[in-house]
Amino acid sequence: MTETGTYVYAIAHGAGGPDPSGLEGVGGAPVRTIEHAGLVAYVSAVPLDRFGEEPLRRSLEDLDWVEATARAHHRVVEAVSEAVATAPVRLVTVYTGEEQVSALLERRHDDFAEVLSHVAGRREWGVKAYAGQPAGTPPSGGREQEGESPGTAYLKRRQASLHDRGTAWRHAATEAERVDAALSAVAVASRRHRPQDPELSGREEWMVLNGAYLVDDDLADEFVATLDTLRGRGLDLELTGPWAPYSFTDIDLGTAEAPDDV
Repeated sequence: MTETGTYVYAIAHGAGGPDPSGLEGVGGAPVRTIEHAGLVAYVSAVPLDRFGEEPLRRSLEDLDWVEATARAHHRVVEAVSEAVATAPVRLVTVYTGEEQVSALLERRHDDFAEVLSHVAGRREWGVKAYAGQPAGTPPSGGREQEGESPGTAYLKRRQASLHDRGTAWRHAATEAERVDAALSAVAVASRRHRPQDPELSGREEWMVLNGAYLVDDDLADEFVATLDTLRGRGLDLELTGPWAPYSFTDIDLGTAEAPDDV
């Protein structure tokens, strides 16, 4: 019989959370709760021959597996966060048993309580801003000044192209700062993530802003309206959310006390 570990999705207050009986976790496993010290962890059983420390390193090389696991993890976290203040736990956090999870809730109670208090009644919104890039270096064969070699003419065109790109980038970055400042004024907290490269974003334009904003539920309409006033000024603004507050609930659970936490 395959040994199992305890996969943790999220931590919430002990009251007000959803009934886990209707939730399905990674690998289709039923979700259950572990309650301790006024907190509740949403968990499911996972096979250690796939989620143990060494097998997991191999599993993480399978992108299809990672995507399916991330989707299942996200579904559970979102279901919990729609009902109660939630601290999502890092993807693929696995403990050897329920006793370890209870010990975690006891040991880090104050940290979790502080985070849950901060995100209560609030949700995360994401905003990405894209800027079009100027055309590349003009092809060779353009008009050359008298006595100018083709190589010199090319270098001049190259310099002009780089100048145009630099100017466009600075303008886009300035606009992105203005967008971030306006949205941060409505939000309770904000965080700038690293811009995604085109392979991940699926877009060829520059991503000049990848922001996350923690917004009071009763200010959500104001946040969206503020974003709409910023459109049409040279940036393509993409809004996502509302989400569970992934960007604002970072708690380092450590590894020494949880050997199967990856």
